[in-house]
Amino acid sequence: MSGHSKWSTIKHKKGAKDARRGKLFGKLARAIEVAARLGGGDPEANATLAHAIDKAKAQSMPNDNIERAIKRGSGDVEGEAFEEIWYEGYAPGGVALYVQVLTDNRNRTASDVRSTFTRNNGNLGEPGSVAYLFEQKGYVLVGGDEDEVMLAALEAGAEDVRASGDQFEVITAPGDMDAVRDALAAAGSAVETAEVTQLPSTAVSLDESSARQVLRLMDALEDLDDVQAVYGNFDISDEVLAQVVE
Repeated sequence: MSGHSKWSTIKHKKGAKDARRGKLFGKLARAIEVAARLGGGDPEANATLAHAIDKAKAQSMPNDNIERAIKRGSGDVEGEAFEEIWYEGYAPGGVALYVQVLTDNRNRTASDVRSTFTRNNGNLGEPGSVAYLFEQKGYVLVGGDEDEVMLAALEAGAEDVRASGDQFEVITAPGDMDAVRDALAAAGSAVETAEVTQLPSTAVSLDESSARQVLRLMDALEDLDDVQAVYGNFDISDEVLAQVVE
């Protein structure tokens, strides 16, 4: 199982924390605002906005919040101007981390991200230090019969299908993700996750000690208000995963 799927699994097993729901909604609203500002407020004509709305709805974000975020991004109501920044660095064990940020204050965010890396035995790198290890792809995590998943995914234009425990990771070009997801759902496969993400070209295998440190750093980064997502090029065996996730 890749680091991308593994990190999603870990967060799912930890469970949703009510104390973080407000913070989560804030992050989702920022993503919607930026998508609307860059591509317009019509999700029919703005795939990035449509994906941001889908992600918000999947987390039970109220429709009123979504609509307000779209209006702020479209300029219909006054709102803060957020910009996207990517930070690159290394976690313990040599794991590369690629951090997506939406912020209205570069200096504050840079300080927060740098100190979080330092406090958790990581190192913030220079631009370009790890970005080359990641590529934007469509990602669908799905359950079902292997042959049926494979056939539906590849016929819809998927690039690859990988076994991931008792599920399958379907990799697509970013623009093909929606069509592949819909084809899998129409074929009766159980789609758990569908998103445009950053996938690593290589993976670092982690033992229990390194896994705990890497996950602690990723968790601390994701807890920052300005951080939207953290991507890492790591792999954790099921045996180690069972030890590090309570």
